[in-house]
Amino acid sequence: MPQSNTAGAPQPHPLQPLQVSVGGPPPAMEGRKKLYLMKDRLRAVEGFGDYPFSDMTKLCFVPDVVVLPKFKVPDFDKYKGTTCPKNYLKMYCQKMGAYSRDEKLLMHFFQDSLAGAAVI
Repeated sequence: MPQSNTAGAPQPHPLQPLQVSVGGPPPAMEGRKKLYLMKDRLRAVEGFGDYPFSDMTKLCFVPDVVVLPKFKVPDFDKYKGTTCPKNYLKMYCQKMGAYSRDEKLLMHFFQDSLAGAAVI
């Protein structure tokens, strides 16, 4: 046990055991793995010619739909897959039909009317 020092000199600290982790990769190896992971993610975001979403027009359900700037989708309950789908389609067409007779517009906004398991 160290004795009290009244002169203000630093007191010696008891020695502590050196802790060494065994079995894990060296820190430099972990750093390289993280770097490669970040590079792969960056490549996926930037995309190269073979990236599947490089042409976003191919992802559009109805690519040539025209939505007027002031068009607003009416509020109604979303379909969750727990009721009759035919009844929901009738209701959707009736509510949306009051705003637009354009089939492409109806198809474009239909996916927004789904929720939960019905989306999948």
